[in-house]
Amino acid sequence: MHTKAILTRDDVARILAAARAEAGAHPWAVSIAVVDDGGHPLALERLDGCAPIGAYICMEKARTAALGRRESQGYEDMINGGRTAFLSVPRLSGLLTGGIPILVDGQVVGAIGVSGVQPDQDAQVARAGAAALGRS
Repeated sequence: MHTKAILTRDDVARILAAARAEAGAHPWAVSIAVVDDGGHPLALERLDGCAPIGAYICMEKARTAALGRRESQGYEDMINGGRTAFLSVPRLSGLLTGGIPILVDGQVVGAIGVSGVQPDQDAQVARAGAAALGRS
């Protein structure tokens, strides 16, 4: 039997705090979601000034990164590169930049999704959150 790491409530709080700090340093009004390795919600925070749709989009970006075990940008790049059939993949609707898997000892334990600013800025905030645990 294998043992796997899981995100604790304290881990999720650290991830959110790091992402919030990165967004606040610029200042970017974003929504931040953290999910477990199955894409189930663990936390959602919509910062002041972020459009309500951001809360939905960030959750889907996080879910996509967790289930796909890769950054959501990879899917956006695939689609923009002409593989539009990928739009029909079931259960993945956050096929946009800004979803980052969270790794512990090389295993995906969850993901963070960010939405509200430019794609590279969303990803920057998400990477700061994912790096908060200091493991990969």
